[in-house]
Amino acid sequence: MAKPLMPKATAVWLVENTALSFEQISEFVGLHELEVQAIADGEVAVGMQGADPIASGELTQAEIDRCQADPNATLKMAKATLPMPKARGKGARYTPVSKRQDRPDAIAWLLKHHPELSDAQISRIIGTTKPTIKSVRERTHWNINNIKPQSPVGMGLCTEADLEKVVAIARAKAGTTHVPQTEAEPAPSHYSPEPILPTMEPGPKAEEEEEHTVESVFGKSSNDED
Repeated sequence: MAKPLMPKATAVWLVENTALSFEQISEFVGLHELEVQAIADGEVAVGMQGADPIASGELTQAEIDRCQADPNATLKMAKATLPMPKARGKGARYTPVSKRQDRPDAIAWLLKHHPELSDAQISRIIGTTKPTIKSVRERTHWNINNIKPQSPVGMGLCTEADLEKVVAIARAKAGTTHVPQTEAEPAPSHYSPEPILPTMEPGPKAEEEEEHTVESVFGKSSNDED
């Protein structure tokens, strides 16, 4: 059973303006009977402006009179006289007239940056036609010399979320993935580069130690024996 749009404010109005029982009011607005009683006692919703269900079309005076005469009767919502909004069917997205001239630029951008998108996907996301997409792709569009690729998100033809969603679907169908490349590949965990020691010119002491090492290995030179 449908409930009033503002249940607590409706309960306040019914408590103040009718002789309905707490049970009848609680069942109609969807509140607990004790909460309705607390509203009547001034403990809950103090200072709240009541919402007239008759003015909003949720109840009729005849229905209130009927339930006031019979404490066991249950209030029933009045039938809505306003037409209910219809769900938007599938089809091309509506594009405002002021932005329709920007669609060729958006098509060129999508063809350049997202070639995995099909003509049907491009048509749905920016509200264009397949012949227009084909003319831009084949550069046969009547205004091809003035077409400059621009992002449809930046021009307000679609949202970033819609674009990312349709691109993800297209890549999944194509079986391609795009992995971002980093500037430098990290070194393996087992790789341990050797430290680079600075090179130093040998001094006099180093030369003496080198001569001493040579003599100890090869013995004295023939000149020393003579």
